[in-house]
Amino acid sequence: MKTFELKGEIRTDFGKSAANSLRKEKLVPCNLYGGKESENINFTVDYTDILKLIYTPYVYIVDLTIDGKNVKSILKEIQFHPVKDEVIHLDFLRIDKDVPVEIEIPVRLVGVAPGVKAGGKQYLEMRRLKVRGLYENFPETINIDVSKLKLGDSIQVGELDFDNLEFLNQKEAVVCRVQTARIIADPILDEEEAEAEEAAEEAAEGEEGAAEGEEGTEGTTEE
Repeated sequence: MKTFELKGEIRTDFGKSAANSLRKEKLVPCNLYGGKESENINFTVDYTDILKLIYTPYVYIVDLTIDGKNVKSILKEIQFHPVKDEVIHLDFLRIDKDVPVEIEIPVRLVGVAPGVKAGGKQYLEMRRLKVRGLYENFPETINIDVSKLKLGDSIQVGELDFDNLEFLNQKEAVVCRVQTARIIADPILDEEEAEAEEAAEEAAEGEEGAAEGEEGTEGTTEE
C-alpha cells in the first residue's frame, strides 16, 4: 500500500475559539488515537499538505511525524465545514505491525468479461470493500478477475478469497455484475401491440362517426 508522509505540530490551545484561530492560519486540528498506546495526541497540520491525502482515489498508510516523533497511521474520519466544503478536522488511527485494523480498499476489475463481449454491460456496484488485517498485508487495490463473467453473472463478497484479508461487508452483497445493455424487442409482442392499437383507433373513429350523426339529426327540423 502507498505511504503518505505528513508533518504535524502538537496543539496546546483548545476550544472553539482556538480552533477557529488555527483555521484562519490555514492549519487543520487533528487527533491521533488507538493502537497499543492509549494516549490521544492533538496536533495540527498545514491545510495544503493534506489535499493530496484527501482528494484521491487511493488509500494510504500515513507516516506521521509529530514534533520529531514518527507514527504510522491511517486516516479514519474527515470533517467538512457544512457550508464552505473545507476540511475542519481530521482523525487518525495509530497502527501497529502486529495489531489487525479495519480499512476500506478500492476495488479494481481485471480482465474482460465474456458477457461484455456478447453485448452486455459491466457494473461495479461496490467501489470499496471493508477489510480487516495487518497493515503490511494491505494491497493498494482489491483486484477482482471478471474474465469468466457471462451475461447475468455476478460476484458477491462471499466469493472473494484473498490471503491475510478478512472481508467485513455482507457476504451476499454484489460487488460487480454483467447484464444486457438493452432489452431486445420481441416481434410477436410488437405485432400484438400494433393490432391492439389499430383496433382501438378503429373503435374511436366509429364512436366519433356516431356522435357526428347524432348531432346532424338534432340540427334538422320538420317543416
